[in-house]
Amino acid sequence: MLYPKNSVDKLGFTEIKELIKAHCLSEMGQQMVDKIQVMSNYDLIYKFLNQANEFKNILVNDAALPIHHFFDIKSLANKARIEGVFLSEEEFYQVQASLQTVFAVIAYFSEREGLYPNLEALFEHLPIEKAILKKIDAVIDAKGKIRPNASRELNEITMGIAKAEQEARKKIDQIFKAASGSGWTADGSLTVRDGRLCIPLLAENKRKLKGFIHDESASGQTVYMEPEEVFTLNNRVRDLEFERRREIVKILTTLTDELRPYTPLLLSYHGLLTKLDFVRAKALFAIDIEAEMPQVVNEAKLKLFNARHPLLFLNFKSEQKTVVPLNVQIDEGTRIIVVSGPNAGGKSVCMKTVGLLQMMVQAGLLIPAAEASEVGVFKQLFVDIGDDQSIESDLSTYSAHLSKMKTFVEDASGKTLVLIDEFGTGTDPQFGGPIAEAVLESLNHKKVRGMVTTHYSNLKIFASNTEGIENASMLFNNVEMKPLYRLEIGKPGSSYAFEIAQKIGLPQNVLNLAKNKISEGQKKVDTLLVDLEREKREIFETKQKLDKQQRRVNELQAENEKLKSYLDENKKVLIREAKDQAKNIILNANKLVENTISEIKSSNADKETTRNLRENLNIELKKNTVKVEPVKPNPAADEELKPGDWVKLTDSETTGQVIELIRDNVVIAIGDLRTVAKKKRVIKVSRSSVPKDIRKSFNSHTSDFASFSPEIDVRGMRTEDALHAIEKLFDRALMMGFSNLKIIHGKGDGILRKMIRQYLKKYDQVDRLEDEHADRGGDGITYAYLK
Repeated sequence: MLYPKNSVDKLGFTEIKELIKAHCLSEMGQQMVDKIQVMSNYDLIYKFLNQANEFKNILVNDAALPIHHFFDIKSLANKARIEGVFLSEEEFYQVQASLQTVFAVIAYFSEREGLYPNLEALFEHLPIEKAILKKIDAVIDAKGKIRPNASRELNEITMGIAKAEQEARKKIDQIFKAASGSGWTADGSLTVRDGRLCIPLLAENKRKLKGFIHDESASGQTVYMEPEEVFTLNNRVRDLEFERRREIVKILTTLTDELRPYTPLLLSYHGLLTKLDFVRAKALFAIDIEAEMPQVVNEAKLKLFNARHPLLFLNFKSEQKTVVPLNVQIDEGTRIIVVSGPNAGGKSVCMKTVGLLQMMVQAGLLIPAAEASEVGVFKQLFVDIGDDQSIESDLSTYSAHLSKMKTFVEDASGKTLVLIDEFGTGTDPQFGGPIAEAVLESLNHKKVRGMVTTHYSNLKIFASNTEGIENASMLFNNVEMKPLYRLEIGKPGSSYAFEIAQKIGLPQNVLNLAKNKISEGQKKVDTLLVDLEREKREIFETKQKLDKQQRRVNELQAENEKLKSYLDENKKVLIREAKDQAKNIILNANKLVENTISEIKSSNADKETTRNLRENLNIELKKNTVKVEPVKPNPAADEELKPGDWVKLTDSETTGQVIELIRDNVVIAIGDLRTVAKKKRVIKVSRSSVPKDIRKSFNSHTSDFASFSPEIDVRGMRTEDALHAIEKLFDRALMMGFSNLKIIHGKGDGILRKMIRQYLKKYDQVDRLEDEHADRGGDGITYAYLK
């Protein structure tokens, strides 16, 4: 259920349908697009999405589907049902072309059986009756004209017409030649008048030939005459043409009678072509907006990754711009998201993107979001966007909003998605804010899912203190004073009213006057929001840098793996070559020994000969002897290792100091890092061989380790400074192997505690967070236990 009915227009769904219609090949397909509706039946939604996705795969990855002709054969089938009515040549041609398309499509999917199951289901029980096509092919040719040999009578008539036309032409050529020789004709050649071939005669010579005058020139000096002999022949041709027309009607009537029993099947074929055109248009539109099929679940939830508004995407695409993607999650834990932030910061676009993509999925359309996105099914979609004031209904802007709120509160349920833009506006903020908060509380109590946008501080505070409701903000660059169009979940956003007014050029005295009119508490809240905004942006930029570094590390790792694989393969090749070479050496040695023995025997063991043969054997032995480089003794390597010793890893030039010995393993400190290596992978080196800068650095780290305390007091600090200090402490604690941190932040309003805990929860290394014992500070102190 959609409420109100104009939600499809407010969210842009009507424009989506018009863009899909532009891809349809037939009017029937366009009519089917007009009938697209938001559904709540999970099985139907899943089927329609799969059909569109399969057709998209065909368009992108497979041979083209043989769809060439789409005609409205439904109207032709209904016409053929009537006794005594016949289809024309053009109408039979449309039936013929449509049947050829149907059978070609069925053959296409038969060759790919099982690849596109949801598209195959469109014609699963559809009988293939090619007898219809054969009957039409026997009468209608490929150009849509009736064949001359469609019947014996038609063939004879056609031949008679050709013969009569030939005789008439021959006769008129003879007469024209004779008249020209006599000088009776005007300048020019034979011409056609009233469908008859005529001779142009000078007016004074018109009585010199017998015939029928069809026309004369504007000046009256030339008449156009059909000779008497030719007139008779042409009349014969016309009579034959009438006979031909009667015979054609007879053939078409007979063919229509033969087609009549198949009209139900023709209507089924029409339905198949219409559906194919419809699904094809949806797939083409999906390619235009770079859409994918999300994971569809039969629950009231959604999780969008890299989602983009399709209309905004197409607009930016034409201007070669990029849409900032949206990541958002609405589920049982986070039911309602309250989005705040500056004007023109993208709040409404963000909400409309969620609403439009949800509407598209439930209408069976692919969406421009990552395949990993998860979209559920909502029974109701309630939308309050824009101004619906009505003079006729005596409704003001705020009255129209309240009328919708009444319906939302009464009819919404846990399977309803509610979208409200500029929640609470239109009346005095002193009263509009509390009313909006009460409506929001009522919707949350009914487990409604949704997204609202607002500038009201009371709604931001309510969201931060209420389970099931989550704050979110559109990020804003408060240095360059421009929106970043990026949604951040977990914190409210400032409206940046004063900053934007200052940038626009509002006089400073007016700004100062305005600032003096707001309360100190509101000033603090807005300042806190601005600080949080800047902090979030810095964290995001840092994360981007880390992601870039991680990608580089992954690339280097992949290169190393590739190099290792290459070296392993080369090692195998070298061993194989060495074995072959050794085999050849042994074979040659055997031959040499056999030859030597043979020569000794043949020379009767002559001493000189024997000595020469032995020298030859020694020479060959030296040729195949590998010289072994002497290993330089390392006296330090044999010494027993102990904590404090300097060592070097054998497979690299890395030097470090032994921290601890555990069985066959050595814990080594290398700068800020700690690593564990096998004893056999390290060799002891003298202290003097270690560079001074490394020794100096290690002494510094050792003293740091001794003086390090896993406790920090951030009371009185600004949030940004506190988190920065905690981050440094957290990094050092991880490097030095501490198991927990103690953070003293105080109680106050609990804002600093909440921000610190949200910050620490992002790290996988944090196992759990706990309060201090109530007698020793309670929730004013947080213990972070590390894995």
